Amino acid sequence: MGFRENLKAELANADIRVKELADLSGVKKQTIDSYLRENNYIPSVMAAVNIARALGVSVEYLVMGTEPQKKEAFSLLYHEIRLLSKSLEQLDVEDRKIVINNAHNLVKALQGRIKKQ
Repeated sequence: MGFRENLKAELANADIRVKELADLSGVKKQTIDSYLRENNYIPSVMAAVNIARALGVSVEYLVMGTEPQKKEAFSLLYHEIRLLSKSLEQLDVEDRKIVINNAHNLVKALQGRIKKQ
């Protein structure tokens, strides 16, 4: 697969829209739209780097479709973190602090339980 197909797949995998990717990457929405429309339109190095970072993948994977380092667990974790982040954004600052503190304490408790086993 080429850049166009990999970009489409990663947009779907990350469940984000082109406008959101443009905001996250700093690459204009119209430019990303052209990457998605035109099969042989290759981005500049900086655009590819910024898009890859925003999607949580390597440039090699985005451009070539191959990445021996790409871990499915990371992709799933990235998606879960994005969903959690969107939920946290809906809370006011104090409630967000409470949720984050409780989550941190829960992780520490679970880590302690795993060490005991």
